[in-house]
Amino acid sequence: MVTDKVHGLLGLARRAGKIAAGDSAVEANLKKQKVFLLLFTEDASAGVVQKYSHWCGDLGIPTVTYGQKEVIGQAIGLSPRTLVAVLDEGFAKAIHKAVHETTAESGQILRR
Repeated sequence: MVTDKVHGLLGLARRAGKIAAGDSAVEANLKKQKVFLLLFTEDASAGVVQKYSHWCGDLGIPTVTYGQKEVIGQAIGLSPRTLVAVLDEGFAKAIHKAVHETTAESGQILRR
């Protein structure tokens, strides 16, 4: 299933040290301009989504919305997280593609 592919890619990226998860880690990496993709969970607060969507828009960083914070946290081996920044271009492209395959399968539009 494609959902498992997204979770697997997130887990691989985490083990490779190419993930920043949580508000402060994501913010620090955005300031350093090291982020290639920002993933929001579906249950992220409107304030968080607005703040980071605007910031990523200014920097030209793609964003996607995917999954629940408990499931994403589990996929990356951490506590529940609403924000996950991908710090590697290859992982970012693969995760972006897998998320869009998932949304195409389910008929949902989750990109912001």
